[in-house]
Amino acid sequence: MHRTTLALLSSVRTPQQFARGLACAALCLLLAACGFHLKGATPLPFTTIYTNIAENSEFGAALRRAIVASSPDTRFVAEPAQAEARLTQLANSQSLRELSLDAQGRVEEYELNLEFIFQLTDAQGHIVLPPTTLHSTREIPYDDSVVQAKQGEIGLVFKEMQQSLVDRIVRMLASPDVTSAYRQAATLPIDESAIPAAESRNTPAPAPQAPAPWGAPRVIPDAGSH
Repeated sequence: MHRTTLALLSSVRTPQQFARGLACAALCLLLAACGFHLKGATPLPFTTIYTNIAENSEFGAALRRAIVASSPDTRFVAEPAQAEARLTQLANSQSLRELSLDAQGRVEEYELNLEFIFQLTDAQGHIVLPPTTLHSTREIPYDDSVVQAKQGEIGLVFKEMQQSLVDRIVRMLASPDVTSAYRQAATLPIDESAIPAAESRNTPAPAPQAPAPWGAPRVIPDAGSH
């Protein structure tokens, strides 16, 4: 580090370059002193994973990209019987709730809600991560005089909420608790509703219990408090 700093300072030719070089050198020394390092990959304890979330859905594609980026050695497989772990979507919904109305009864503010429920099991059906519910809620002002613009804004916020859920799922899968549970899965209870691996090859993947996210949200006409 010190040799690099000296080389950086010796390579400058003008006072301005010297000042910039000195500032960069000071920053390098500060980061080194703080133990700074770039965030690397976080390998998952399994190398193959199956999910019933549609690959061609925006949510499914985002989740796959995030998991592979976090754990490059992990790959998705098309059949449950080929997977060491199974991420099962149990429920998935999004909705708009009328949060406030003006004197004419027009919506002034919406509450956006996403809910995703999933679990993680190993190849034998042991429950590594029990059914887990993730919520995301945002509030957004609304103006019916610019409907198209506001609809675009709502769609953008839903996508941001979607990415937030994806990030939370990946962090949970990579957590020490899940890693430890997976390695000790033989001691965990079995999901009785799981399809046996021997029968799964000829059985279609279960369909989501709710419409895929980021389509037309369900509107809840409720202006009361929450």
